[in-house]
Formats: sequence, C-alpha cells, structure tokens
Amino acid sequence: MKYIWERKNWFDLKYDDAALLKPLSALRVLQGKLLGRITSLDIKLETEAQGAILVEEAVRTSEIEGQKMDREAVRSSVAVRLGLPHGIDTHDRNVDGLVDVLLDAVRFHDKPLTLGRLNGWHSALFPSGYSGLVKIKTGKPRGYEPMQIVSGTIGKEKVHFEALPKDRLDEEMRLFLKWWNSSQGSMDGILRAAAAHLRFLTIHPYEDGNGRLARALTDMALAQDEKLKVRFYSVSSEIMRSRNEYYKILENVQRGRLDATEWFLWFIKCVTASIENSRDIIAGVFMKVDFWNQHAQDELNERQKRVINRILEVGTGNFTGGLTTRKYVSIAKTSRATAFREISDLLDKKILRQLPGKGRSVSYDLVWPQGF
Repeated sequence: MKYIWERKNWFDLKYDDAALLKPLSALRVLQGKLLGRITSLDIKLETEAQGAILVEEAVRTSEIEGQKMDREAVRSSVAVRLGLPHGIDTHDRNVDGLVDVLLDAVRFHDKPLTLGRLNGWHSALFPSGYSGLVKIKTGKPRGYEPMQIVSGTIGKEKVHFEALPKDRLDEEMRLFLKWWNSSQGSMDGILRAAAAHLRFLTIHPYEDGNGRLARALTDMALAQDEKLKVRFYSVSSEIMRSRNEYYKILENVQRGRLDATEWFLWFIKCVTASIENSRDIIAGVFMKVDFWNQHAQDELNERQKRVINRILEVGTGNFTGGLTTRKYVSIAKTSRATAFREISDLLDKKILRQLPGKGRSVSYDLVWPQGF
C-alpha cells in the first residue's frame, strides 16, 4: 500500500496520547492568555485586531500555494467587510472571494458544513473559472484525471502524493462531512482541527484550491473550539514560515502510515507559534491598549485625545516628520496658541517628548509604552 487512503478506515487516525499531552497542555495555557488579553479590547480595537489577522491569513494562505496577493487590495477588501477605515477601494474578485471564504468559515462556524457550502467556497476562490491560465471545474468535485502533487521540471517530475480516485470521492466526502458535524465536542478541538486538515487534503476533492480550503476549515474548527466568531492568530503565517517542513510531514503521513502522531505534534507546534507571534501582527492594537492604560489617570481634552489617537493609528516611527504645531492645528482643528498650550501640557505629562531640533523644525513624538 503506497498511500494512507488505500488502507481500510484510513481516516481513523491514530496518535500517541502521552506524546501529545505536554505540548497540547502548554498550548492551551498560551491560548488562554491570548484570549484573556483580547477580552480587554473594546469593539473597535477587537475589530482592528480581527482585520489585521484576516489580512495576514489571506496573504499567507495564498503565498503557501505560490500565489502573491497584493496586500493593499487584501487590506481594502477586509476593511470594507469589517467596516474599518480604508483608502481607495481596490476591487479584486479573487481577493474578495478569498476574504469572503475566510470570514464565512469563522463568522458562521456554528452553521453545518455541507458539500454545497464547500462548493460555494470553491467557486468564490476562482470567480473567473480559471486557475492562472488553466480553466478548471469550479464549485464541484474534480474529474477522473489522477490528482497528483508533483514537483520538479518536465521529464524529471517527482510525485509526492496521489489523491484517492474519483469513484471514491462522493463516499469519502459524505463520511468527512458526517464526521465534521458530529465530532465537535467528542475530541479535543485542536486535535480535531489537525485531523480535519489532514483528512481534507488527503481526499483532495477539487482540481485546485484544496490547500486554501483545508486552512479555512482549520480556522473554522479552531473557532468552534474557542466558541469565537473572530480569529486572533494566523495559522497560515506559521505554515508559510515552515512550508517545506509542512509539505514533508504531510507526505510522510500520507504515504501509508496510520500513526499520525508526527502530524499532530507538528500541528500543535504550528498553532503554538502562531499564537506566540500574533502579538507582532496585532502589535498596534495591543499598543493602544497599553498606552491608554498607562495614561488612564491623565486628564486630557478631546482635541488632545484625537491627536494622540492619530499618532497611535500610524504606529511607532511612522508619523512622518513627527508631530509639529502646524500638524496639531490641522488634526485638532484649533488655533496655533491653543495647540502650543496643549502640546506643552502633553510634554509636562510625559505623553509627548521633543525630538532633536530647534526653531521651526521642532517636532514631537509619543512616549511609547515599553516594548514598542
């Protein structure tokens, strides 16, 4: 037997519970700390955090497949859908389709997963009916041609994996969907997400887009586990960082081994790293919380808060040229005399600091919280 799907009941994946216990427990602690921190965010900041993660997830899940998405187009699409401020709309049907899939998987994680829903996701990924220059079947399972994962140049191809044949697709997808909709709560949610990812990729039901759909299902399973309709860490970002290892482990497990302990351990490590690195992705959101917590007792008027929030929004080091009196007047919509007085007040409260320079070149920056 060359591939795992050739074995009877291949989807009944085995793993060593003892080997998973310690890393899984550590992951749960880390997960709890992140979600605890998130509860301190108000709705606006929570939406900003969701948007930052969604942009990263969309860009990286495509990059894993070797497809580059314009980050600004993704950011615009996400902003429109979440009601966040955005610049010029840059409509891209492929971008919009992927963002819609990722949002649907998480926002409506409590709705049943059906073949029709998966087919709809697949159609959204390929709105033109083409994958690159190749016309593919969209919104329905692949045909009878062998579905292979191949690398190498023409004449020197290496087949890493061949999916189960077309005549088994209907039954395998029926069993997968039945398992998906009945397994929630009957096994650990993180291990369930890992199992769903591996099982869907092994079935490989579509001509293209299987990886992106598997990762959307991973997000959906993790959202079900956390009982949240938003994501605060990007698993695809970590998969991208170790893409070669990801493909190698998948190949190892799919080549006839029913013991999938290696895959589950790798998946736990991946999710752990994605949570650890989530702070980098949504650093600006946490930084705002830390800043305002630090200055909770300072009495500030609405003009001062507006100026501070403008600097916070662009992030440390990104307010070009620093804050000047002229910029303060423009942002706060006030007089130069008032701007000068309010800047002096912020300096006294150690909210602003003066940057090097004198005369007309005098400018200021926030005293940022440590770590930013």
